[in-house]
Amino acid sequence: MTVEWQHAVAEAREATGFTGAVVQRTVEGIGAALRLDHRAAFYAELGTLSGSGGFEAFLNHWWTQALADSAPGEEAREQAIDFADVAVSLYARATGGPTSTQAEIDAIVTGAEAS
Repeated sequence: MTVEWQHAVAEAREATGFTGAVVQRTVEGIGAALRLDHRAAFYAELGTLSGSGGFEAFLNHWWTQALADSAPGEEAREQAIDFADVAVSLYARATGGPTSTQAEIDAIVTGAEAS
């Protein structure tokens, strides 16, 4: 796990108040946390990836799904998705990738619409 990812997760936890378990953002961690019906799709998509260009987006998408799948209820699921959205955006910003604006991140945290 990179330092940028660790910082993004810590900052997202603080911003969203998320206290749930954080799935490891690895193929193994994500695969283990997904529901069985999602796990098959995850591994099928993994098998079609060519080159590294799409791997980060693949991990981001499925990491968010794994957090949602491992949440113990609907409210926890929504909190996990908000946390994942913020963490992924902060990580993208730290690594120079596509990202959400600060207003969009704030909207996720507060549940308001971004302006």
